[in-house]
Amino acid sequence: MTELSWLPEMPDLRVRMRALADLPPEAAWGEAVALAGARLDLLRTNQLDAALRRACGSGAPPGLATRPVRLAILGSSTLGHLHAGIRIGAARRGIFVTIYETAYGQYRQELVDPVSGLHAFRPDTVLVAVDAHHLASDDAAAALAETWRQARAAFGCRVIQQTPLPVHPALMGSNEHRLAASPAAAIARLNRDLRAMAEAEGVDLLALDAWAARDGLARWHDPVLWHRAKQEVSPAVAPLHGDLVGRLLAAAQGRAAKCLVLDLDNTLWGGVVGDDGPAGLVLGQGSAAGEAFAAFQAYARALARRGVILAVCSKNDAATALAAFETHPEMVLKRCDIACFVANWDDKPANLRTIARTLNIGLDALVFVDDNPFERNLVRQTLPMVTVPELPDDPTHYAQTIADAGYFEALAITEEDRARTAQYQGNAARAAAQESATDVPAYLRALDMTLIWRRFDRAGLPRIVQLINKTNQFNLTTRRTTEAEVQAAIDDPRAVGLQLRLTDRFGDNGVIAVVVGRLQDDEDLLIETWLMSCRVLGRQVEQATLAVLAQAARRLGARRLIGEYRPSGRNAMVQDHYASLGFTVTATDPGGASRAVLALADDVPGTTCIAVRAG
Repeated sequence: MTELSWLPEMPDLRVRMRALADLPPEAAWGEAVALAGARLDLLRTNQLDAALRRACGSGAPPGLATRPVRLAILGSSTLGHLHAGIRIGAARRGIFVTIYETAYGQYRQELVDPVSGLHAFRPDTVLVAVDAHHLASDDAAAALAETWRQARAAFGCRVIQQTPLPVHPALMGSNEHRLAASPAAAIARLNRDLRAMAEAEGVDLLALDAWAARDGLARWHDPVLWHRAKQEVSPAVAPLHGDLVGRLLAAAQGRAAKCLVLDLDNTLWGGVVGDDGPAGLVLGQGSAAGEAFAAFQAYARALARRGVILAVCSKNDAATALAAFETHPEMVLKRCDIACFVANWDDKPANLRTIARTLNIGLDALVFVDDNPFERNLVRQTLPMVTVPELPDDPTHYAQTIADAGYFEALAITEEDRARTAQYQGNAARAAAQESATDVPAYLRALDMTLIWRRFDRAGLPRIVQLINKTNQFNLTTRRTTEAEVQAAIDDPRAVGLQLRLTDRFGDNGVIAVVVGRLQDDEDLLIETWLMSCRVLGRQVEQATLAVLAQAARRLGARRLIGEYRPSGRNAMVQDHYASLGFTVTATDPGGASRAVLALADDVPGTTCIAVRAG
């Protein structure tokens, strides 16, 4: 799959790339992001990268909705041919990357030299890409671990470790592991051990060995190019290599997709349920195609169980479509697996808008899977922010195509992820209860809500980082963070870090809010981060959270709370957040940023229907 087969062809790609040079940087960036969504081989990847660099230069263009990344590549082989693929792979996800590569074979020296080019660059992310020939020794694992620690100590950066490719020929064959001194066995042991090491150290892996095992080593490594140019990773797979790096960078910023939206006829099953009836569908045992559709359903269900939201978007009579879920004995997916089920005769772009609105997520969080090329192209033209993969003709390959595309790349899985489908089903029950309530206060009281707060702790670290890095709408500053920075807040006696969970009679919403404040020298507590899941809007959680925060600030000796709002292009909904909670807005700049103050000597305004307790 090195040719990025899940991406669509773009017939006017060459013309649009040439036109990039005539656009101002901000417009050029937006166009480059759109063009990066096309199926690009090595030549086209390099051409688009060159066009983008001519248009934007080396600096990030204005108006970015994401955090630019300063990526340093620490390697022992030739890696320059991979830079363009990384920049375009990141651009495909809206992220601007500046790359620094250490001098050939000098990554250790530059890492420890405070006046080196690496230290002048000050990376926020480091990719360790040491080749297999340099790692085929017993002390390789310890040396890599020391590299990770040195990089973090020097830059406080995120570390990505590229697993070495299994390039060494076997000396014994299938039982190579029995020859401990074999270079092939040493690399196999290292790649095995790296999984546990990276987990313990909080390092993310770029698992090239897994891709080579599936694609075949010959697609990833060319011995001729190794001996001629010391290129461990073949240039032919540079676009895919860059896409894999881009996925990790995007996942670190919470930019992975959230929802898999599924067509039904000839996507989840063979046939048309309205014509063939549930009994006539091709699904399950009895045919190769039926088994393939069942396997795709099983893959979708497994995604749901690790936290991906499932939705249905189908041109069908709703009752007929639901009958297949309820009566077909071979259905793997059940109605309870689907968080939002939309089956009608409206056009699919309109229904995708309905799904995003119902789930309270952005259209850019949707991945729409449909076997029909017309429907795919219609959605791409009408809703370019929705991700629409190309599907192969054979349903046997549906699941692998979605997996290869990496739309749901994740760096960690939390308990909230695993409970997400149940949470959205609870939201549907809450919406139904709200419709039947006579007034809003009565509805809120009937929810029987409890806000459970805890200080930041190690157990909650993955969910805290995940929420801070992916929440865009209800996020006052959209500051992003790393696990190391959150750990520093835990250790800082002048910092307040709160994680808040909401439960009600319909279930547990999970951790839905994060607040970070820091006591200043003038005894003001500056609120650096205040974010909340949009799933709990309108339930008085903001007022209850303020009460918890005010109490924590008073315990630190703070006299006032200082709230900041920094517009990001996606958080306009909270521009009046502090004013609505009784803060006095003291400053507003021309760009829309504002600062607000609340004296803690006064009672924190507002009462709620929410019980509050420490967890």
